[in-house]
Amino acid sequence: MREQLAVPVGNPRQVMMSTPIPIIPLDRLALTFLPVLVVVVILYRWSLGVFTPVYAMGRMLIQLLLVGYVLAFVFETEHSGIVLSVLTGMLAIASWIALGPLQQKDRGQYAKALFSIALGGVLTLLLVTRGVLDLQPWFNPSKVIPLAGMIFANSMTAISLAADRFYAELEKAPYAQARNIALRAALIPITNSLFAVGLVSLPGMMTGQILAGVEPLVAARYQIMVMCMLYGSSGASAACYLALLKGDHSAKA
Repeated sequence: MREQLAVPVGNPRQVMMSTPIPIIPLDRLALTFLPVLVVVVILYRWSLGVFTPVYAMGRMLIQLLLVGYVLAFVFETEHSGIVLSVLTGMLAIASWIALGPLQQKDRGQYAKALFSIALGGVLTLLLVTRGVLDLQPWFNPSKVIPLAGMIFANSMTAISLAADRFYAELEKAPYAQARNIALRAALIPITNSLFAVGLVSLPGMMTGQILAGVEPLVAARYQIMVMCMLYGSSGASAACYLALLKGDHSAKA
């Protein structure tokens, strides 16, 4: 029988920890834009241009609001096909964005990125949702989609870093050396996160659960799961992508 992580009722402290997180009123939410406004004013005064940050903040606001409405619908669905369609779209978009550093993007590069993220990301997602969490139903959208988003995004970033560093190193080093340097560079962000977690920062998963009233020790278990799945999926995706490039550059191996 699986260990139950639910917080029991009766202990006053545990009851307090299980209190649902309050909804933020819009007028109070607007206060969070004050630090942003300060930075925009500084950029303007220093003649650094404000279009990019204003555009980025506006796009973030619109995207999150739209995503909120879409997810509200998706999370209520009982059809696995809808969830699989969302995951496929996320995977396709992540694969294209991963090629951002490359000056020349072609179908071959996209296919390599897509296969790499699918191999490292999807297999990790299946391991977590079926082996660790044992979700019922298996396509539970409120769990599967957020986890897939974290996995695909980190795999995407790892491939971007790997591709950028690989082609820079390939100009002065053979394939094997360029591959090794690129993989190490791709893993720097997630490795730094492993060192800093709990000491410098409380990551998003753990912070969100604590704010929602989950016991810190329970939240820590979930964060351990997240850190492991992100490191594994990022490393596997980047390594797979770099391995697929060997055929294109065998002459320099």
